[in-house]
Amino acid sequence: MTFTLFGRWQTRIFLISTVGVLVTLPFAAIVSYSPLTFLLILLYLTLLGFIWDGLYNFLQQFKWDRDWPGIFQLFAGIWEALFLITLIKSIGLPLIPKTLAIPIFIVHYIFVWSAIYLSSQILMKLLFPHWRFRGGRLF
Repeated sequence: MTFTLFGRWQTRIFLISTVGVLVTLPFAAIVSYSPLTFLLILLYLTLLGFIWDGLYNFLQQFKWDRDWPGIFQLFAGIWEALFLITLIKSIGLPLIPKTLAIPIFIVHYIFVWSAIYLSSQILMKLLFPHWRFRGGRLF
């Protein structure tokens, strides 16, 4: 699928605000942190993702088919998780405790990323059949 920048942003916002929140709320009920902490992680993931999507869109222009295969999404997810946890632990992000346990962050991130990845590969194509032909734009 060839994403456009606006398609990436729309898809990111939609999937994090629906699937990400649906995965985060039960997870936050299990662990001993405030649900707000994990919802803010989703918010920061979205905000930082706007910057990353600009970079991904730029890099995508150098591929001969201008495609963004699933394996690139995996690498991007790993990179974004490493960057976000480094920010949280080194300089801190507002309202997220620096004492956030890395294993808890990793488990949460894996749950959210896996659900969003599967949703983008399966549900989005079923619910929005023209989504992939419009560069990922929903509107």
